[in-house]
Amino acid sequence: MDKKQLRAIGHNLKPVIIVGQKGISETLLAETNRSLNDHELIKVKLASADRDTRKAQIEAMCASCNAELVQSIGKVALLYRKNPKPNPRTSNIIRGFAD
Repeated sequence: MDKKQLRAIGHNLKPVIIVGQKGISETLLAETNRSLNDHELIKVKLASADRDTRKAQIEAMCASCNAELVQSIGKVALLYRKNPKPNPRTSNIIRGFAD
């Protein structure tokens, strides 16, 4: 699966994780992991106004969740992690091809 296909599928997604002003917590990372397991491809919205802070937060999330950054535009990032046994009802990848 290449990034162009992932970006096309991710275009219509709504952010499922929102990183607030307090930044990244263990709870937020746990929820991100759960969302990546369920959906494989998720949007994350970052509230920080500072570009460098947002970049550091995205890199930290990708590293701790073993996810790949597909795209980052402004305050929104698109993360991907392949699930070896995806659920066809929740996987954005499988549902993205069905559309």
